[in-house]
Amino acid sequence: MRPDIALIPLEKEVRATLTTAEAAAHLNRAEQTLRFWAMGTVKSPIQPRRVNGRLAWPVAELKKLLGVEEA
Repeated sequence: MRPDIALIPLEKEVRATLTTAEAAAHLNRAEQTLRFWAMGTVKSPIQPRRVNGRLAWPVAELKKLLGVEEA
């Protein structure tokens, strides 16, 4: 995890999407892995949205993937 990323627990997260760095930290994966998933060349467990060319990872899908309940 990057030291400059302060993670909010997913059950308390109120934003609709997270950055690649934040999503990668929650998933315990490298940011590059998530970027690879976003390319669509491999089957991935979650797909991001693109907002002005940037990747935005849906919090609801991250919660579902990780089995996190709402607070």
